[in-house]
Order: sequence, then structure tokens, then C-alpha cells
Amino acid sequence: MNRYFVPFAQLRQQPTILVDSVGNGATLTLAHWRGAPTPPALRHDTSAGSALRALHHSETPGLEAAAVTANHFDVDGFIGVWTLLNPGLALRHAELLRLVAGLGDFREIDLADPLADRALQLVCWLNAEEKARFYEPFGAPARRRREDEASAGKFAWFLPRFAEMLENPEAGRAAWQPEYERVRQAAARMREPQTNWRRYPEISLAVVATPTPVSYYALFGPTAGSDIVLSLYEGQRYELEYKYTTWIDLESRPTLPRLPLAPLVARLNALETSTRAWAADGITDTGPLLRLSGKKLTKAERYADPDGRPIYASSIVPEVFEREVVAFFQAGYAGIQPKKDWTWAEVKAAG
Repeated sequence: MNRYFVPFAQLRQQPTILVDSVGNGATLTLAHWRGAPTPPALRHDTSAGSALRALHHSETPGLEAAAVTANHFDVDGFIGVWTLLNPGLALRHAELLRLVAGLGDFREIDLADPLADRALQLVCWLNAEEKARFYEPFGAPARRRREDEASAGKFAWFLPRFAEMLENPEAGRAAWQPEYERVRQAAARMREPQTNWRRYPEISLAVVATPTPVSYYALFGPTAGSDIVLSLYEGQRYELEYKYTTWIDLESRPTLPRLPLAPLVARLNALETSTRAWAADGITDTGPLLRLSGKKLTKAERYADPDGRPIYASSIVPEVFEREVVAFFQAGYAGIQPKKDWTWAEVKAAG
């Protein structure tokens, strides 16, 4: 079958497969979003992984549709759409495409994996070309455009060009090399003696004490299996973040529900004696951050790498800060067992 991409606004104009999105009128949904109606046999941690599974289940109702769409452009969604349009090539590179999608969405990668280098190159190429030719992720509102409309241009540009990059990443070296080198150097720093890791698996928390902020790909790579990351930087600068792994329906393992961070914010503000105040995003944000407030960050700035935003000095010493964070989650998760397929109603009730 020769499938083709259509902008999201055309979802109901013909039988259409919806990738990495939810919406009424799709003949088939392939998405890891919480509560998405993805067929059980096709569920995967990434939406692209669901698309790859669909290629092995041709009998799936709705898969006969020729049109494919998504309501936004990101690495995982793009790989899922491209997979359905290029099934033969996608199946030959299935494991690499799964790594690319996972790195794009979760910012996690094991650099010891034989395919990790190529996956990182492809993600960096997508990132670089997206920013140079269009706009950064979550940047549509600042341009007074709707993402579901504006992203169609990105798909139109990337879809016919990705196959060459998949088979010959060297063709795009000029675009991917700057971020690739930055990530590799940062990942190396995260393995040096001045960086220390502590893990609290019972609350799914990874704590990293490291001199300076780094890119998410370097920061989150070693946190695979944890859903909360506390970063402690020199100069008593801190950030706490819920990873995207608890916004979606993660298929590979059970998770704990997100807890509202307002009580922790209140406790930290009671201890804080600087002129700044602690603040946190709501639990339905894709990646809620807790940080000392300055100029309010846009969604695009919060999604961008930690080394690209200001992180302010706190009066609280690192040992106390970590102790408060750990105590908050230990108390909040007492009596709650990890599970799969949390609904948002269950998440909110747990908090």
C-alpha cells in the first residue's frame, strides 16, 4: 500500500491513521499518550514503536487506511509517520528507529549500545534542521500559529529526506555534528569523578550532583528506569523534574503516579532565605519542573536543555535540599504501588 501524509486538519476527510496524537475520527490510533485507544497488541513505550508493531499486524482494523497524520511534529511522532509511509525500509532499520524515537521523547540513550551513535546523529540532525528551517519544539504559539497547522510544513520537508539520512548519516554531518559533539562531551563529563549519582528506586528518583548543567541527552541517559530527576549543581543551584515517562502510558514497566509538587514548593519556600521563591509546573505538563523562579520560562524554554536556561542559587545547602525532596516523595508514595495504565483521574486522586 502507498500511504501518504495529510495535515491534521484533514483527519476526517478520508480514512486516516493517527500517530502520536489523539483525536476523533481516526480509523486507527497509534499513540502512547495516556488513555489513547491504541490496540493492546500494538502498544509500545513510543508511538513509533507502535507503528513498527503495526507493520507485523496487517490484519489490524483501520490499518488499511492510506492517509496518515499527527497533530504535532516531534522525533517520535515523525518516526512513526515515516515508518507507516516507508514500511520496507523501516523494518530493515527497526531497532535503530526505536532508539531514535526513545531518545527523542525520553532523552534516554545508552551510549554503549552499538546503534547509539547513529541514533544520536539522526536525532541531532532532526533537531538542527527543525530549528534552522522552521521553529523550535513548542515554538508555534510564540509565532501565533497552531502547532497542528504549522507542523505540516515540517512533515512535508522531512518525510522525503529522512531515508537518505537513515542509510547515510554522513550526508547530514554539517547539521548534526555540533549538537552531537556537545552531547558526547557532556556525557563524558557525567562519567567523571566530580559527578556523583544516587538512586532511590522505591520512589523512582535519580539524584545527580554535577558541576554544571548539561544537555538532556547527557543528563537523562543514565537515569533510565527512574521517572524523577533531581539535579544538584555547584553554587547551590537545583532543578527537580518529572520525566516524560510518567505523562504517557509506559508499556515496558509499571510507574508511580505524579504527585502535585505544591506541598514541596511550600516546604522549600519556608526554608529559602534568598530573594527568590520556589515554583513548579502542574502534574499534567509533559515535563513539570520545580526550580527557583526568575523570569517565567516559556514551554519552549523549559523543553530546551538545562544548560540553556538560568538556574539560580538557593540558600538551602545540597544535603538539606536532597533530604527534603526524598522525604516528600517517600511520604507521598507510602502505600502506593507502581502499576501500568494510570488514568489522569487516578493520578490526581493519588495526589
